[in-house]
Amino acid sequence: MNTKNSAVLSGNISLAPQELSLYIDKLAQNVVKYLNRSGLKLATAESCTGGMLSQAITSVPGASAVFECGVVSYSERIKSELLGVDPSVIKCRGVVSPEVAELMAKGAARLSGAQVSVGITGIAGPGGGSAEQPVGTVYVSVLKNGRFITRNLELYRLGELTREQIRLAAAAYSLETVLDD
Repeated sequence: MNTKNSAVLSGNISLAPQELSLYIDKLAQNVVKYLNRSGLKLATAESCTGGMLSQAITSVPGASAVFECGVVSYSERIKSELLGVDPSVIKCRGVVSPEVAELMAKGAARLSGAQVSVGITGIAGPGGGSAEQPVGTVYVSVLKNGRFITRNLELYRLGELTREQIRLAAAAYSLETVLDD
């Protein structure tokens, strides 16, 4: 597991929802081009983003050539039954953990046969946080080239963000990571 803490969006990206949405649109276009050029397919397994990443990709013309599937696995049961996340991992590590994000990405790849997959799990708020895992704790895992790139975005370090800002930032970061080599 390659886990880095306190990942942030590249550059000086504004966290204003409208600007983040435009940034996501641009990233999604670049991801579709990259996957097309590379002959790769993408699958997603999203929890706190609720399909936002899949929606961004499928908004791009030509996405059908590279996008295999998107699973919104909001419940622990679906994470386990559909994506194959071991319930004992959820019990021991918690549903919001790097291990669960990786297993979600692995499950999406297994379901679809995609060479690139993304798992996202986190606490978008406004409730649900704790002292150990405040609102804005989001784990993103990208499975690419046979290895996981997994990060805790620690979005709470950026100040008080809305649920929408947290979800948008997680989707944007996921797209950036797919583009990273």
